[in-house]
Amino acid sequence: MLTLKKGVNLGGFLSQCSEYSTEHYETFITESDLDTIVDLKFDHIRLPIDYEVIEHEDGSEIKENYRFIDDTLGWCRKRSLKVVLDIHKTWGYFFDDANVAGRNTLFDSPEAQDRFVALWDRLSKRYADCHDFVAYELLNEVVNPEYCKPWNELIKRTVAVIRKNAPDTTIIYGGVEWNSAGTLKLLDDPADENTIFTFHYYEPLLFTHQKAPWVPTISQDLKVHYPEDMAWYKTESEKIGLQGMPCVNCPADKMGVEFHEQMIKSALDVKKEKNITLYCGEFGVIDRADEEDAIRWYSDILKLFEKYDIGYALWSFKEMDFGIIGEKYGKLREFLKEA
Repeated sequence: MLTLKKGVNLGGFLSQCSEYSTEHYETFITESDLDTIVDLKFDHIRLPIDYEVIEHEDGSEIKENYRFIDDTLGWCRKRSLKVVLDIHKTWGYFFDDANVAGRNTLFDSPEAQDRFVALWDRLSKRYADCHDFVAYELLNEVVNPEYCKPWNELIKRTVAVIRKNAPDTTIIYGGVEWNSAGTLKLLDDPADENTIFTFHYYEPLLFTHQKAPWVPTISQDLKVHYPEDMAWYKTESEKIGLQGMPCVNCPADKMGVEFHEQMIKSALDVKKEKNITLYCGEFGVIDRADEEDAIRWYSDILKLFEKYDIGYALWSFKEMDFGIIGEKYGKLREFLKEA
């Protein structure tokens, strides 16, 4: 099994792109960025990929664009960096469109599921020989809880195809509700021992996503510090709605390590019960938060990850509202470098 300790996401590069164009792929991330990642003492990257980069809408391949994945893997191999190859968006499913009628068809459409399995068939054939430093993450953030059963079924089908091509490659996947730690218990037992369960962590959302324009129920005026009084967090989180309820329902009396440990307790129970490795594929604080507050939040999370031997990948390397590159992130970078 691939060992993943301290990583960073390359969000916005081959996924959630400002534009899906050769110019973007050639300039957003370059080889020198990998030197920076090594200097910051990361041991791996998570590489989100949208299907639009390598597939046309009719399912035919955009063969010339595989070079952007190939080059990135080559840069990482040269620097002894490991890679989590993550399908961030597949034909028929994207987490941002989870509740848009008619947009997400993956779990209701045999055609979309066939496309998903075929995509992983091609990728696992192409990168089977990279099993010593590349892991496959099946799909980023299945949102709707009602898709739990069909997601389990699709996992089994996809893993079976991958294993024919890449029997030694580590496979990663998570639960529903935005890869929440609390839904790992809903996953079926893994098919083999070379499997990692992943979750994402942005709690309390009130702090990590403060003033985020893509969360319509988040206040654009409220400045949130970390830590704050727990009762205050719960009162304000309730106003967010569904995405604020994990904080509201947390039994912790104090914001800090105690709160975060309660928030991932269900995942820790799964880790113990199934003897499974846990990995946090995304966590981070929006650039609208105070830097010192962000450092305190990261410090508490990393203490917890170290305690329970949970590898992680920070969201994200640059831009994407969560980046760590730029003059304003100097103190945060130094903290993360030494963490």
